[in-house]
Amino acid sequence: MNLKVCKFGGTSMADKDAVMKVKDIVNSDKSRRFVVVSAPGKRFSGDIKVTDLLYRCFEERDIPAAFDALFSKIRQRYTELVEDLKLTIDIKKYLDEVEDGIKKCGRADYAASRGEYLTARIMAEVLGLEFIDASKIIKFTVKGVFDADTTNDLVANTLSINKGAVIPGFYGEMPDGSIKTFTRGGSDFTGAIIARGVMADVYENWTDVDGFMTTDPRIVHNPVLIDTLSYEELRELSYMGASVLHPDSTFPLQGTHIPINIRNTFNPEAQGTYIVKDVAGRSGRLITGIAGRKGFTTILIKKSMMNAEVGFCRKVLSVLENYNISLEHMPTGIDTMSLIIPDSDLVGNVEFELIEKIRGRVNPDLIYVYKDISLLAIVGHGMSHQAGTAAKVFMALATADINVKMIDQGSSEINIIVGVSTADLEKAISVIYHAFF
Repeated sequence: MNLKVCKFGGTSMADKDAVMKVKDIVNSDKSRRFVVVSAPGKRFSGDIKVTDLLYRCFEERDIPAAFDALFSKIRQRYTELVEDLKLTIDIKKYLDEVEDGIKKCGRADYAASRGEYLTARIMAEVLGLEFIDASKIIKFTVKGVFDADTTNDLVANTLSINKGAVIPGFYGEMPDGSIKTFTRGGSDFTGAIIARGVMADVYENWTDVDGFMTTDPRIVHNPVLIDTLSYEELRELSYMGASVLHPDSTFPLQGTHIPINIRNTFNPEAQGTYIVKDVAGRSGRLITGIAGRKGFTTILIKKSMMNAEVGFCRKVLSVLENYNISLEHMPTGIDTMSLIIPDSDLVGNVEFELIEKIRGRVNPDLIYVYKDISLLAIVGHGMSHQAGTAAKVFMALATADINVKMIDQGSSEINIIVGVSTADLEKAISVIYHAFF
């Protein structure tokens, strides 16, 4: 019998109706033995996610009136869910435990993780499966780095003798016993960890969309659904703004052949998107998808004979490193270098200080700063086997009178990165989409 690990996101946990859909999905296939859950998401426009309420509780834990008002919303949310589902679980006991724990915890991680913890407690009773706390099987080192080897052994040993279990996503445990969370979207990562540990045949990631679209449906009406894409394509598209799946979620599955299947809780008949290690033999597709991100600044450095100056790039990059700034892209010419930097790294006086430090280090002839830059990525393994892809991209942009600010393509030819004015981003995505699909 096949073995499946299922991860259900916040929208799948939002209310009674969503939870009952999850129950039907799990019970419809006996191979769905291990279930990873997120904290409840929004039930309606204007609602607040449980995790956001928990973060605010932590921030207000020293102000009793504010804390009590916030936690009462969490208490009400879970109490109503248990009552609606007609469960016998003593949710008050677990809520009291969480409330007391938040007041005593020293870091936000404990508070942030409790949405998943409480939801997993409830889902274990709904599904009639054992609850296994993620802190018992997912471990971090003393430096807060995910301990993959220890975790994999614990998951394999703990779950191999288990017929089925519900595991909360998003967190694990430090060596001192304290809770440590992954980044936002970390429940996707947890699901992949469990899938690897039990060597699942499929890791099903259930969300509120039918799968990965070729581009953002808010920009292009009814874009084509991607039936299959590679781990590499997923990471490129996710990093550039396609938010269906956390971009780091494939890491635990590296070196395995476990596919990820993106499915829709609210349309379980749809087959969704398969994310696989190798897409060799896939035919008929030149590009896989298009995604874009706003909020970048370009710093253009000009200096004659730059190419002959040994260590020039290192000197410039050392300035960024000293400011703990991560570089997005660095297109270069013989006498020019462009630094593409997220606006979020240039707050306050950082931009001015950075430019002055660069002047001091490499004495450039000129430095220009360009604001309101957005990046879009055209992604697909098929580009490496077909001449003229870039020409098709730039012809579409030129026909739409969109000026290209930057071009970058790696030797792997899996993507083409194009910089445009933020005002042109959505139009650029649309015209490129229609050029290929």
